[in-house]
Amino acid sequence: LQASDLIISPATTFKEKPDPSGLVFGTVFTDNMLTIEWSLTSGWEKPYIKPLENLSLHPASSSLHYAIELFEGMKAYRGVDGKIRLFRPTLNMDRMARSARRASLPCFDQNELLECIRKLVEVEKEWVPYSTAASLYIRPTLIGTEPSLGVKKPTKALLYVILSPVGPYFASGSFNPISLWADPKYVRAWKGGTGDCKLGGNYGSSVYAQQEALELGCQQVLWLYGEDHQITEVGTMNLFLYWINEDGENELATPPLDGIILPGVTRQSILDLARNWGEFKVSERYITMSDLTVALEENRVKEMFGAGTACIVCPISKILYKG
Repeated sequence: LQASDLIISPATTFKEKPDPSGLVFGTVFTDNMLTIEWSLTSGWEKPYIKPLENLSLHPASSSLHYAIELFEGMKAYRGVDGKIRLFRPTLNMDRMARSARRASLPCFDQNELLECIRKLVEVEKEWVPYSTAASLYIRPTLIGTEPSLGVKKPTKALLYVILSPVGPYFASGSFNPISLWADPKYVRAWKGGTGDCKLGGNYGSSVYAQQEALELGCQQVLWLYGEDHQITEVGTMNLFLYWINEDGENELATPPLDGIILPGVTRQSILDLARNWGEFKVSERYITMSDLTVALEENRVKEMFGAGTACIVCPISKILYKG
């Protein structure tokens, strides 16, 4: 995969840019996309930036039948100085490469792909909102396209990138607290599984529990794991707890990367910043619902929030647990 081979044939007709204040997450797309095909026999073909169009796939494509696919979520922001910046994109490329290995999809040169993405954002620079409350969401996707019903490592794949100007992830707006439903009967991920990779199957299988949460008056699912009901993730976000811990220390805690937690870029950024501040203890540790319940009863919980590329940081107001 070589960025120097990139062929740019952009759209000649342009859609109207939306008002940044009225954006609904992930429903508006820019004029162009990036596509790169791969095959076992030829390797990576030349990358193309071309007008956004529907994909043409064989109905037996492995991504459609066996979820052999992955995606990433990144953002480009327009600063108050007018410059456009990607937020820590090398971390997304690292994670995408790990997901590709786990999904038996082809590896790629992370720097070369990032340069292709940078070129795409450059072509679509007027789609980066002139707003501090909106951004351009970048969705790299890699899918198996082999036309075969055999369950096996694909010999054909397609990597593509689409862009979407976005505002707040939740309809309630940015930084408005959300409510969570915690019930151990549904599990997002498990040891030895794919919870630490950004595979579509992890998300599609969570929709059923999400619907039940909504029916119970909650906005998101707080995913629990194990007999002791360890807190893992919240919806599609990493979870943080700022509290006075069992030893009387002010602590910012988040579950450790033990194979069932997605290594979020925003998660890592919050840990980096908090450790750099040096104002309180920062820990990657296990927290159970019992730990949280006792801390709430003793008035030791200062704040809980979710963090992710889509939502950025989202406060948590209440948790429905055991009725």
